[in-house]
Amino acid sequence: MEKKFETNAIRTQLERTKNLEHSVPMYMTSSFVFEDAEDMRASFAEEKERNIYSRYSNPNSSEFIEKVCQMEGAENGFAFASGMAAVFSTLAALLDSGDHVLSARSIFGSTHSLFTNFFPKWNIDHSYFKIDDLDAIEGLITPKTKIIYAESPTNPGVDILDLEALGKIAKKHNLILVIDNCFASPYLQQPIKFGADLVIHSGTKLMDGQGRVLAGITVGSKELIDKVYRFSRITGPALSPFNAWVLSKSLETLAVRVDRHCENALKLAEFLEANEKVNWVKYPFLKSHPKYEIAKKQMKAGGCVVAFEIKGGLQAGQKFFDSIKMLSLSANLGDARSIVTHPASTTHSKLSVEERAETGITDGMVRVSVGLEHIDDIIADISQALG
Repeated sequence: MEKKFETNAIRTQLERTKNLEHSVPMYMTSSFVFEDAEDMRASFAEEKERNIYSRYSNPNSSEFIEKVCQMEGAENGFAFASGMAAVFSTLAALLDSGDHVLSARSIFGSTHSLFTNFFPKWNIDHSYFKIDDLDAIEGLITPKTKIIYAESPTNPGVDILDLEALGKIAKKHNLILVIDNCFASPYLQQPIKFGADLVIHSGTKLMDGQGRVLAGITVGSKELIDKVYRFSRITGPALSPFNAWVLSKSLETLAVRVDRHCENALKLAEFLEANEKVNWVKYPFLKSHPKYEIAKKQMKAGGCVVAFEIKGGLQAGQKFFDSIKMLSLSANLGDARSIVTHPASTTHSKLSVEERAETGITDGMVRVSVGLEHIDDIIADISQALG
């Protein structure tokens, strides 16, 4: 009988050792030993599937990868030391000099910097499409285009892209569709169902859920992951065994945590929408969200992030942040503790004013990662700060 998401998250574990432990142990080792010369030769020749060195694989990383693959409906994966290590290594493994990436304009600031500041050094070009104009995508595809890249929901504007539409375009033109699924988590959304070839996560966010470790992961087709693995095995961005162990344990509670995150986030969004000091609010499961119907089609719930704009612009935004008492001022998200961020001066500060405007980031925009505290206390702190 096929088990449900929550059951697989808890019951997918490494085989027990002779000690018959109930909780999987940490394999804090850099390397593994061989039985004899032939075993060592065969292992390095990849005639055997086994652990050799923790830069290649480790039992804890393997368990974490297996869980995420089950959650996303993926064939294989590789775990990284951070979310951006996953983004860079995945793209670098698949792109050659002269290739072209077609990306949504609304992406994480560091990913934008990767496209604009570093890939040009290797003669890798990019173009952006507007998230509300998917019909224009095909006109931007060139003979050198290899990858379509997007986030949904987007960071930090919480906009939604139609993953099914992107999947059809990618398939029609034989392109690789890579989706950053970090804001949704595999519990709320599985992009592979809609045509994605690879799915990327920053495990630092909802997967960990308590702001403890850095991590990233890419899952998808066995053929593409093999290329990512071979690049990463040499370049060395692998996830540490300790962090993999933490994340695998965290995934056991992903569903129950994300349910509460979403419940709190929707209540906060509804409160903000009715507040006279707020210009606008964006949350995928608010009926006022321009892509509400698409969000309902491809997501189980709206996620933990709410974006809104305070009336009064930059000055009002600064006053709001200085007035926050309980919520944390931090650049992280997906934490048990609620966090407020000012994207224009932090995560997206490297973008020009024009570039921020193109992605919907205004001076007065606030991103709230809604945590697991009681919703009354979250709303009370935000309410007094707005006042």
